[in-house]
Amino acid sequence: MAAGLLPGDAPVSLNEARGWLRLGSTIDDAVVAGLVRAATNICEAFIGHWLVIREVEEVLSLRAGQARLSARPVAAIDAVVLLTAAGDATVLDAGAYRLRHGRDGSGQLVIERPGDAERVRVSYRAGIAENPNGIPEAIRQGIVRMVQHLHDARDAAPVAPPAAIAALWQPWRRMTLGSGQ
Repeated sequence: MAAGLLPGDAPVSLNEARGWLRLGSTIDDAVVAGLVRAATNICEAFIGHWLVIREVEEVLSLRAGQARLSARPVAAIDAVVLLTAAGDATVLDAGAYRLRHGRDGSGQLVIERPGDAERVRVSYRAGIAENPNGIPEAIRQGIVRMVQHLHDARDAAPVAPPAAIAALWQPWRRMTLGSGQ
């Protein structure tokens, strides 16, 4: 499975979140930064896409020379290595495989001649945009609103997030049924 949010660019800056929360002091920066990360993870889980492009490495089972990548949307393949049960590893040239993109941003790696390989290690990049400024404004607005919801709810009884957040993210939501493999 692909890793979760890694260190790097967040789609909403600490200053944006602090401004939305009307916090003047930097004393709660660690709390607000954690809320931004949590809201970003919630957004990515809801829409089914990573936001800012980041690197992924997965070891996947090969079935009929094919493997479905976990992170979406797939931006580029960086390296492909075939792995056998005996422990042999073969690095593939770019011409030995192809990436099949789904309309939902998914990626399926197709290897022409997998030989006796049972698994494949794939290094790739996935995400909607190269940097936070490339993230659609509605997604960013939903994240700051989720930060506010999480901030307000930290000392209160659990309350569902405002429907406006889901409405802002809904146009980018991608859902699948089953594993697809």
